Amino acid sequence: MWDENNNEFTEIEDDGFDIEDIFASDGNVVDPFANLAASATPVASEETDTQKTEQEVSSKPTTAATTKTTAPQVVNTPSDEDDDEAPNPIAMAIVKQTQQSLFDKPAIFAYGSAKEDIEDGSTTFEELRIAKAEDFPELSEGKKVSWTVEYGKITKTVSDPKGTTIISMKEEIERSKAFLDSLKKAKDKNPSCLIKPKVTAQSKGQTYKGMFPTQAEAVASDKVICLFPAQDGRIYELRKTEMGDFVTKKNRVSELSVVRAGFTPALPLIPQHILSTVIAFFRRFMARQEYEALAHIYWDREQEEYTLHIPKQTVSKVFIHADLLEDGLDEARYLHYADIHSHNSMAAKFSSQDDRDEQATRLYFVVGRLDKFFPDITARICAGGVYQEIDPALVLEPMEQEFPCEWLNRVTIKKKMPKSPDYAAKLLELAEAL
Repeated sequence: MWDENNNEFTEIEDDGFDIEDIFASDGNVVDPFANLAASATPVASEETDTQKTEQEVSSKPTTAATTKTTAPQVVNTPSDEDDDEAPNPIAMAIVKQTQQSLFDKPAIFAYGSAKEDIEDGSTTFEELRIAKAEDFPELSEGKKVSWTVEYGKITKTVSDPKGTTIISMKEEIERSKAFLDSLKKAKDKNPSCLIKPKVTAQSKGQTYKGMFPTQAEAVASDKVICLFPAQDGRIYELRKTEMGDFVTKKNRVSELSVVRAGFTPALPLIPQHILSTVIAFFRRFMARQEYEALAHIYWDREQEEYTLHIPKQTVSKVFIHADLLEDGLDEARYLHYADIHSHNSMAAKFSSQDDRDEQATRLYFVVGRLDKFFPDITARICAGGVYQEIDPALVLEPMEQEFPCEWLNRVTIKKKMPKSPDYAAKLLELAEAL
């Protein structure tokens, strides 16, 4: 009680008032503010606190005031097992506060270097793809686009883009224990939720089909249909089935580009006067006994022009034997560009003997029907022992000459005759006149 004449507390008589009866629980004296104190200051050991409390009780008088303000400091220290099960309340408070701010942040569309907040979280992943396809054409085909969500250290794949909304996937990750656990350990407590599309297929190529340089590599691959070249120059197809492996020749391979054999000249066209000179030379032997003859066409690297060379040769009606060792031309200056020989009055066709003789990689011409005013001429190339005929106009100047343009104005082109009942009769008359 308070004594007006004395500023000190007076001792309260012990009328059965027991502190332990108030704060005891199951025989132990417990501080009701222990949990609050534990979160703010370290808890002393049970033995130290008990000794301190006993000393304080024995040394100080018990008064009403001290009863209200001073409580025994004896607490039960939690075991290691309790520490593992019960999360730190301060850490949990930080996580909850951080999580609350994450709830408010919109997800972000992230593709390449482009990033944009997704304002409407109710949008499905498929609707988002359609909206972004105008800016990114490669996203135009839904079957070739997959989606992932990267949120902190959590990455999830979207299995149903048409039926899953952005916000539902975001909240699903936020409620997961894995996300909360990773958030506690992460330095960044406020990560962004990234919505990322990925093009998983391209227009060209198929996963079950492949091309290989050898049959062995085709067999070892995981492709069901395999294409590979063979020694005969053909393309073969291997099909792997439960019954076994089928190997067949492939007549057409759509995966390969279209290639046409031919020749692309790097030098100018052979001038017309070169060809005319050679034909005049051939006609001289044709007039005698229809002998054949041979001429070589060289490219002069220094003068940058074509020149003719006639090798020493022995000829008859059906063959030519040329001595090429006595040509004596400087190979550093002259490039052997083409061989041209005659077939007198025969057709301009390469013979089997020509195939045996003309093995070098260059151009070859044969001139036939020299008995006509305009003889025939055939051209071909040889590369690695393989022959391919080409259009002579590809390498020879045309025979046509220029003419005055005003000549064109002197020619009138007759238009189509209109069809009439006597149209057939007029055609018949014209045919009879011819």
